[in-house]
Amino acid sequence: MKTYDAVVIGAGDVGCAVAFKAAGAGLSVALVEKGAIGGTCLNNGCVPSKTLIHVADRVLEIAEAPALGIRVELAGADFEGIMARMRETVANGRSALHRAVEQTANIELIPGACRFLAPRTLEVAGTRLAGKKVFVASGSRPAMPPIPGLDATPHLTNETLLALRRRPESLIILGGGYIGLEYGHFFAALGTKVTIVERGERLLPFEEPEVSELLRARLAQRVQLHLGTTVTEVRPAAGGCAVVVRGAGDSTAELAAEQVLVAAGRRSNADELRAQAAGFDLDERGYFRVDDRLRTNKPGVWALGDAIGRAMFTHAGDREAEVAWHNASHRRQIAMDFAAVPHAVFTSPQIASVGLTEAQAAAGGRTPLVGRARYMDTVLGRAMGERDGFAKAIVDRETRRILGFHVIGPQASLLIAEVATAVANRQQVDTITGSMHVFPALSDLVTEAFANLA
Repeated sequence: MKTYDAVVIGAGDVGCAVAFKAAGAGLSVALVEKGAIGGTCLNNGCVPSKTLIHVADRVLEIAEAPALGIRVELAGADFEGIMARMRETVANGRSALHRAVEQTANIELIPGACRFLAPRTLEVAGTRLAGKKVFVASGSRPAMPPIPGLDATPHLTNETLLALRRRPESLIILGGGYIGLEYGHFFAALGTKVTIVERGERLLPFEEPEVSELLRARLAQRVQLHLGTTVTEVRPAAGGCAVVVRGAGDSTAELAAEQVLVAAGRRSNADELRAQAAGFDLDERGYFRVDDRLRTNKPGVWALGDAIGRAMFTHAGDREAEVAWHNASHRRQIAMDFAAVPHAVFTSPQIASVGLTEAQAAAGGRTPLVGRARYMDTVLGRAMGERDGFAKAIVDRETRRILGFHVIGPQASLLIAEVATAVANRQQVDTITGSMHVFPALSDLVTEAFANLA
């Protein structure tokens, strides 16, 4: 058995970040990875999906150009070329990361699936290794809902769809979360007839209700939506597959499409590590349970990224890597602030949020001030012709501290950054309203929302 100063399970962005920090401190590091280096973000998540969604956004811009007085016609889209470009982007990123790991002294990349024999002892492909410190960044995988017939019916996941060479003429997406909605946007923009089936009554229930409603209204113009609908069966059918659904009043219907995409969320990889047998405390969903220092219940073991099932975004994982490494190497401990994690959904319209919703603020015993502004309230918003998009600010009435901010519309993921910094630093409204903003930029939307607090 070989002993390392640090063992990192998972060579995704998060795991590599910890490995580089440990190696930079002169520690010997074992970096264990069962699949391709780069993890979900690089191989199956952020990088490939946003490369594809960028194309969809450009297609919609062309479609909307006549409203600005531009006569243009889309001749077509090279689906095979678009997918090839995406795969090349992923491959280049993977190669660059692999070189960086290989060229970093003290890191040994160990391929293969691993399992815990004890809290700081693992087995990888028949070889045992131990770590003085262990960091679990084992990620997650697509969840497969227990739908009758699904296992026997060929279907896509967010991972396997990246291998498509031909655009499906029709696609049913099971799940109205951010993965299903983003890929629904992509395929619909390229001409696929898209149907999204969501068992919840509204899309993205963690967003403000008016954000979810505007998204529903805008998507419904391009995508067939079935909300409050349960899938009772999936089976092969002529020309593809059939999906049997049950809606309001127990009414049933059969939907048909060439392909089915299962986007029903993610599940933990802790079972593959045999973590529970090694004594690790897992939550009710099977993810590693940690404290705010990202410590597991076993001394010398930290868990982070998708392995803990909280704020499953790359930027959150990157911050968790900083927190976990700091706490593993310093006496003075720091906490991970999950309340300050922003997120974005790259649909059309784009959505971004940080902090509390109005309902969450009220439920926490606060009396919130709420400010709203439309894109049309700004010069650039009017120039863009954005009629529906808006921002919503949530502020503590007594302290004027910024509690949350929510945007739906163009460049929402950029606009949220300023407020995310303010939320993370527990700042008040005048932090933003008291500073000058470029005029006439879309950032006026942020200041207008805070100016309208009531």
